[in-house]
Amino acid sequence: MKDSPLPMNNTPVTPFQRQRRGLMASAGALGALVAGAAKAQVSPPPAPEASAADSLTVPRPLQDPASLARDEAHWARVAALFPVDRSVVNFENGYFGMMGRPVAQAYHRHVDEINRRGSVFVRGQYDAGEATRVRDRVALELGAKPQEVALTRGATEALQNLITNYRRLQPGDVALYADLDYDSMQYAMNYLRQRRGAEVVRISLPEPASYQGVIDAYARAFEQHPKTRLLLLTHVSHRTGLLLPVAEICRLARARGIDVIVDAAHSWGQIDFKVESLGADFVGFNLHKWMGAPLGVGCLYIKEGRLDDIDRAFEDGDYPAHDVRSRVHTGTTNIANVLSVPVALDLHQALGPAHKEARLRHLRDLWVAPLLGLSKLQILTPQDPRLYAGITSIRLRGQTSREDNLRLAKRLKDEFGLFTVRRGGVAAGDCVRISPALFTSAEDTARLVEALKVIAA
Repeated sequence: MKDSPLPMNNTPVTPFQRQRRGLMASAGALGALVAGAAKAQVSPPPAPEASAADSLTVPRPLQDPASLARDEAHWARVAALFPVDRSVVNFENGYFGMMGRPVAQAYHRHVDEINRRGSVFVRGQYDAGEATRVRDRVALELGAKPQEVALTRGATEALQNLITNYRRLQPGDVALYADLDYDSMQYAMNYLRQRRGAEVVRISLPEPASYQGVIDAYARAFEQHPKTRLLLLTHVSHRTGLLLPVAEICRLARARGIDVIVDAAHSWGQIDFKVESLGADFVGFNLHKWMGAPLGVGCLYIKEGRLDDIDRAFEDGDYPAHDVRSRVHTGTTNIANVLSVPVALDLHQALGPAHKEARLRHLRDLWVAPLLGLSKLQILTPQDPRLYAGITSIRLRGQTSREDNLRLAKRLKDEFGLFTVRRGGVAAGDCVRISPALFTSAEDTARLVEALKVIAA
């Protein structure tokens, strides 16, 4: 779509028009970044209707993802898009994703625009259409229909609404979750005892895990709890990085009449997929982790035809009951965050979803492979590529307490300049999570390897 001329009357310029014009200045640099990789090619831009946000489309590499994942010169240019503090090596990028410069610049422009125009803009252009255009663009990226998606302040808000407002549970029905599920989601599942009269069951996933072993663990739980009607699944665990075979487990659940709510907070943007491939009718997503949007944006997905199985949020009256947006009531949100989402999605597409996934997996392999022979070090995600992405957690053998792993994370930071985070809640014991990012280098992973060799000696 060509740039439209500047308006000749007093019609206000929308933030998306400003965003597009502002990004034109950096388009050359971003295009060069992607196209400059060795032997990389550039695809033609998508059709105009592919971007509901009318934001700048930038080219993306077509080189084989596995090959490009090893091209350190290319990823050094990608890293230049992220203003990283290099005083410490950040291996804790699972908390939230740093915005790339184009996204941060768009965010600051939107903050200034909203601050300048105030409610004139918010009650006019934003409420009248801009928010819907962002929602539609998010749905496009998910492979969903717009009427299946509602924006939230993050995956936690999305999933809490899906879980607590799921209305098909009867007193005595079972709601089931696992030790690797996120704490806030476990709390919401536990609340179903009070809200729905459900029996809530927590299982522990096997460690070490295997592909069939994980599937069998859920199959056994279904056998042991035949009244199970609701299951929470976490696509990529924030505790250990275990990537669940969600589609296979969903098939087992569906055959037994069990509905599944999927926590995809850590998977979207870390793994290249569309929502239908999960096989679940209810999913919560983050946009501020691996998609690189500003902090405080996510969305929920309710498959078409299933809306009536989720209650409206607090009897929401802002939207009609047949509108998915009535299933979450956020109140006044950070509008600049929402308006910056299309730029984050542009950057995601420019870098290539499959290329991002391949790079994060490669970085994980770079530090895990040299450490597999260390008897004192436990690596909690298996080597089966079907069961991991970029995140992997570790512990020293026999050191499973909170204090043990706080001490390990502290030593990595104080002695070696490597920032990590302790994670609890794993049935077999606490651990330390390693989460690389697109700005992580092979040199960074080499430093991690040497540090862990010293510690594990």
